Amino acid sequence: MTVHPCRPITIGVARPADAVYGYAADPENMSEWAAGLGEGLRRSADEDGVWIADTPAGEVRVRFSPANPFGVLDHWVILPDGTEISVPLRVVANGDGAEVTLTLFRLPDMDDAAFERDAAAVTRDLEALKARLEQSSP
Repeated sequence: MTVHPCRPITIGVARPADAVYGYAADPENMSEWAAGLGEGLRRSADEDGVWIADTPAGEVRVRFSPANPFGVLDHWVILPDGTEISVPLRVVANGDGAEVTLTLFRLPDMDDAAFERDAAAVTRDLEALKARLEQSSP
């Protein structure tokens, strides 16, 4: 059994959890806060439930967990070489606001510097989500 090292990265958002979930669950909003998925997502013409992103690494496919009342926003990124990366993402109530947590897995053959770069990128993405949600009412 393989267990990959991981790091939970979390941020508090001063918006109700259902509002955070509703905004973050819409793949069309991801370009406004998730820089790692390129300029935006478009629905796949060939695969139901799959979205496509053009990234510096090439075209990636993204599958999302179905809508649910539990704040689960997990998604799976399929790289051009077929490697699938699990991205667990949760929104939970925290008082009148929300806590957003992404679990970042360290991929095989990833060195410390690359893992730290990924963690910094996820932190920037979550900060962008927080800023977007706290600045306006999407």
